Amino acid sequence: MKSCSDNFHEKFKDYDFADAKPVSETPHLAKLQAQSGNKSRITMRVDSNVLAIFKARAEKVGGNYQTLMNEALKQFAQGLTLSDMLRGAVQDTLAECLTSKSTRRENLRGLR
Repeated sequence: MKSCSDNFHEKFKDYDFADAKPVSETPHLAKLQAQSGNKSRITMRVDSNVLAIFKARAEKVGGNYQTLMNEALKQFAQGLTLSDMLRGAVQDTLAECLTSKSTRRENLRGLR
């Protein structure tokens, strides 16, 4: 096991957990885990090129690839398509531009 500066780790580093039950098989712990974070740990196989794309995007934006994958899955589950997301982004940008143009026009009128 890797060395760790965590005091909790130091306290239990010599314990043998080989026979320990997983959280999912311990009802009380499973309930606590479900209540905290509302996320589930899974194992999933994905194509290597798909994983590489998510990792590259995460590195580019300074995030975590698992978070990006979770967001993509969430959008898919909600039925959002790329065209829906693009349409929303264009509408938001257009609204911002129209608002900022009218504000600039009002400011220019004040200068006259």
